[in-house]
Amino acid sequence: MTTPISIEDVRREVKILKALSGHKNLVKFYDACEDELNVYIVMELCEGGELLDRILSRGGRCTEEDAKAIVIQILSVMGFCHLQGVVHRDLKPENFLFTTRDENATMKLIDFGLSDFIKPDERLSDIVGSAYYVAPEVLHRSYSMEADIWSIGVIAYILLCGSRPFWARTESGIFHAVLKADPNFDDPPWPDVSPGAKDFVKRLLNKDYRKRMTAAQALTHPWLRDEQWQIPLDILIYKLVKSYLRCTPLKRAALKVYANRY
Repeated sequence: MTTPISIEDVRREVKILKALSGHKNLVKFYDACEDELNVYIVMELCEGGELLDRILSRGGRCTEEDAKAIVIQILSVMGFCHLQGVVHRDLKPENFLFTTRDENATMKLIDFGLSDFIKPDERLSDIVGSAYYVAPEVLHRSYSMEADIWSIGVIAYILLCGSRPFWARTESGIFHAVLKADPNFDDPPWPDVSPGAKDFVKRLLNKDYRKRMTAAQALTHPWLRDEQWQIPLDILIYKLVKSYLRCTPLKRAALKVYANRY
């Protein structure tokens, strides 16, 4: 899928980059300026290549431990973006770069050209992104941040088995597969992949966005939880606030009384 990029699109990208500064897995934004014809963006230099290149250099797939380390970084940075009210809309391995070629180099999320600010109850309708990673609800023209989580599920699937969950020779064929087909978890190497990893991917690739895990929920999944990983405090607070807002007035009052006691 291709989308024309206008000056206003680039200005929006700059605004988003300014709003998102501060996460270790986000490419650093330094400055932006423009003349009569162009907008120039100065960002951190990442010399370690794309995540896609690393996957290919390992034979097209990763070990579960390597996949976990990558997925944790992706979920962490996307949880941060979502907390700031930003939906990326083009998550794919090509949009993650490593700072250096060192094996333990930090991974950075780049390319916010299709990203947008979104309100909690807002639904977007324009179809953007990369065909293999687009969520079903995007094709139905009614989506929110859950679409990013679907894309992370596609990336996780590729990391674990080396192939795409939805494939066809044409874009329309890919879209049909995304809407109608189920990912294959039966063919090799899936029989050798842990049940926890398979459950994790299935929960991200749930076609019903209302049942799909959020970034915060995914970080607490048992497959990732055995890593020495703590959920960022801002994501925990976000979960607590969301739970509080969903409470009945009576339950909110009870929680206030309890909180004041302690």
